[in-house]
Order: sequence, then C-alpha cells, then structure tokens
Amino acid sequence: MRALFLVSLSRTVSFLLILGSFLVFSCQKKEFLKESGQLESFAEMVQAGVKPIAFGPPMTEAEASLFKAEAERIAGKYGLEIWLETDFPETDLFPLNATQGKQFYILGNSNSLLAYQSWKDEVKGLISSQAYTNDTRRSLSRRLGRLLGYPTDQTNKLLAENSAFRDVEDFGVQGISVHWYYRDFSKAKSFYREKLGLILSSETDTSATFQLAGDSYLVLHTLAGSGFSGSEPKSVALALLTDQLEGWYQHLLEHNVTIKYPLKVKPGGPHDGFVAVDPEGYLLEFEAFYQHPENEILIPELKKMSLYPTSLGKEFYFKASVVWLYYQDMLPAENFIQESMGLTKSADQGWAKIYKASENGYIGLVDGLRGMNTFSPEKLVKIGLDLENPGPWENYLKVNSTDSLRLSRTFRDAGGYIFRF
Repeated sequence: MRALFLVSLSRTVSFLLILGSFLVFSCQKKEFLKESGQLESFAEMVQAGVKPIAFGPPMTEAEASLFKAEAERIAGKYGLEIWLETDFPETDLFPLNATQGKQFYILGNSNSLLAYQSWKDEVKGLISSQAYTNDTRRSLSRRLGRLLGYPTDQTNKLLAENSAFRDVEDFGVQGISVHWYYRDFSKAKSFYREKLGLILSSETDTSATFQLAGDSYLVLHTLAGSGFSGSEPKSVALALLTDQLEGWYQHLLEHNVTIKYPLKVKPGGPHDGFVAVDPEGYLLEFEAFYQHPENEILIPELKKMSLYPTSLGKEFYFKASVVWLYYQDMLPAENFIQESMGLTKSADQGWAKIYKASENGYIGLVDGLRGMNTFSPEKLVKIGLDLENPGPWENYLKVNSTDSLRLSRTFRDAGGYIFRF
C-alpha cells in the first residue's frame, strides 16, 4: 500500500513539475511578444536603410539569454547581424537607469555594427583616460544618434532630457528680423515704404522696422554708429514669398526698380521668381514655391499662412520671407542651425536648404559657390531672433559657452553671420 502511495506521489510531483515548466515556458513566451514585435519593427527599418543600427529593448541577463533564439531568428529573417550589448557606456542620449545593468541586442549589418564598435571603443577610451568631458560626451552622443538614425531634432530632445543641453528653440522663437545698414538711410526707408509698400512697424532716428509678413521683419539702420565700415560685402539676400509674381514684376518695372534677374516661369519646377536690387545693392528675391519633391514640407506650411497686404493694395502681398545666407562650407552651417538653434528643415534644394525659424520667417543656407551671392568672412548684415525668454537664454550661454561674443546676446555662426537675440 505504501509502495502504491509513493508511486502515486511521484507521478503527481512529476506531473506538477511538467505542468510548472509548461506554465513557465508559456509565460516567458508570452512575456516576450512585445519585445519580439519591437525588435522585428526595428529590423524592418534597418533592412530598409532608415536606421543604420537599432537597439532592442533593455533586458536583464537572464531575459537576454532566454530571448537569444528569438533575436537570432528575427535577424536572420531580415538578413542582418545581431550583437548582444552587455556593458553599454553612459551617454547623454538615454537616462542612466534605462541602460545601467541592462543588456540589449543590436541589429545592423557588418559595416554599421563595426561603426558602433568604433564609437564604443572611443567612448571607453575617453572614460578610462578621464577625458570624457561634457563637450566630447555631447559630440559622441550625437554620433550615436546618427548611428541610430535619429533626426537632429530628436537627438536635441533627448540631449535636453538627459543633460544640461538646450537649443534656441527651447527658449521660444517668436519672430525673425533681418538687419541691413545704409549710407543713405532716408532713401532706403523711402524705397521700402513707397515702392514696396511695406508697413512701417516702428522707427527711431537711426532705424526703421518694416513688417514683411506676420512675425517676419526687415530692419534698416544708419551705417553711422553701426560698427560697420560699409565696405563689407552684402553676402545676403531676402526672398519675399508671394503668389503674385506677375503683378509685383510689372509694378517694380513701372517704378524703375533695378532688376538683376528677370522673371522666369518654369512649368513643373519647384519655384519661380525674379530678383530686384534695393538702393544700396541688397538683393530682393520675389519668389513663389510649388508642389515638388524638394518642397513637400514647405508647401503645407505656406498653405496655413495668412496673406499680409502692403499699402499698395491687397493684390500686393507677402506670406513669408526667407533670408538667404551664403557659406564656404555648408556642413558646419547646417550643424549650427540644426544642433545649436534647433531649427528643422522645410525644403532641400541640394545646394540650398531652407529652415523654419518662426511662423512666417525662414533661414536659407546657400553654397557660396553656386548662389547669386558669394561667401565673405565679413558681411553687412545681422539676423535677429525674438525670443520669448531671452534672459534664460543669455544665462544658458554664460554657463555653457566660452565664446565671449555669446555673452552679449549675440552668436556668430560657422560662416561669420551674427545672430542677435
């Protein structure tokens, strides 16, 4: 009887162990459904070239071991390689508690994974030599962001969440102004008020501020007392966006305004326009943009804008402006406007890029070898940005910048343009 009881007990225990193992396996399999779906989504993006590499969800060592077969299956399905990261270094992209003591799988191809390993080796080397400063840490965090396929604005957002980094956008850009300087200030003021019909917003003895469209302004200054000699190249142009190109063109011809480039219409093209010249040589581009692959972000933005009539009548209006700036090297200029200023790209013409600065104001970066103006180290122009919180921005610069020029609410970019805040 005792023997039968022991056999029965043994069978019961065996059954319970089997049942327990089945339940544990089922729970583990169910637990990883979310992680498996995440990794497969990332694998699709890596395979499509959207992301050079992708990080899987963070796991404990035990979880990573159990998930290994599924991770390898997904990588094989998409023709990718997979690495297990077990000692990820601290960066400014992710909070420390999200990665410390965790493991995760990395998807990529052989080249992108080697690029990641090179990044990691450099970080580890700097940490061990105690050279992992705020600047190098931020630079290497951006490099990792690029490997992960993050757009610059997303990297900026993560940096702001996990470090002291801030960009200009964090302080609320409420408008943009272009500042030009004149020997004959009265003549310039008369030109913009009478021949272009711009609305005079405010004036002093030495300056006049004209509204272009919405929160976009042109500010004229006397040359005397400006700190400029007047001999500096302009190295700037101002595009006035309107759909009434023919009307503006005929009006300016009738009023004997100098035309540098006549109106050209190219059916199917991304934009049409013409270029006029103001009394002291600043270039004014009257331009209309159309639906085109290079304008797919810009066109919806322009469609939302109101029309701002001039004093010439409601048929003579502008809806936005673009200040064109000219560079010898485009990459540092793009890095500055995207990383330090936090602006996003609205149009890409290849050798010219347009970034949205305010509701109605854009900044255009132009290759100085291809534009209608050329690069010059010094230029007779300043760019103004109206900030909602200029005080905190100034304090931020004092703490985070070693450039003395930045301590007076001005900032010189990679091409020498001075931005005023």
